[in-house]
Amino acid sequence: MSLKRLDYLDRDQLNKIHRLGTIRNTNRILQQLSSYLEKYREDYSTIFYLNKEGREYVASEKIRKKTNFVQHVIMRNQFYIYAGFPSEWKNEMELSDGEYKVICDAWFKAKGKYHILEVDYQQTMKENRNKIEKYKGLYKNKSMENKLGHVPPLIWVTTTELRKKKLAELCKGLLYGVYTINDIK
Repeated sequence: MSLKRLDYLDRDQLNKIHRLGTIRNTNRILQQLSSYLEKYREDYSTIFYLNKEGREYVASEKIRKKTNFVQHVIMRNQFYIYAGFPSEWKNEMELSDGEYKVICDAWFKAKGKYHILEVDYQQTMKENRNKIEKYKGLYKNKSMENKLGHVPPLIWVTTTELRKKKLAELCKGLLYGVYTINDIK
């Protein structure tokens, strides 16, 4: 079910989510489930996703394949683990007030408040700047604040310290947080 909800997970993420203990035990369980899973190696980890039998078993319509987008999803899922497995978590959610529209990577509730997650894996800084400007427009119009009773913080996960610094500069004036992938592992 975690693969239905989160699309792609590496072995270490599956281990943490399901508290499987040792790597050896995790490998044993994944081997038992192999008829429901597809896997491939990328860098130093093995990425898992549901195959046809796995999708049928968990009643999932969404077909997953190996794409360039997978590492983006792996980073998003690493934040899901870091945030303590929020029960309210929606991937690729559209936020709009009629004037501004943005699709966030994840929308979740933690510590009683909603948060917005954006993952910066291979986007250009220009794309990130444009997205942040849309968030500034949404926040300026206060539509989310009026609906929720609070301003949801904008959380970024990125790959390097330099990108973290640039994103922090772009987010000035917003309620935000920026992490590198190493910060949340």
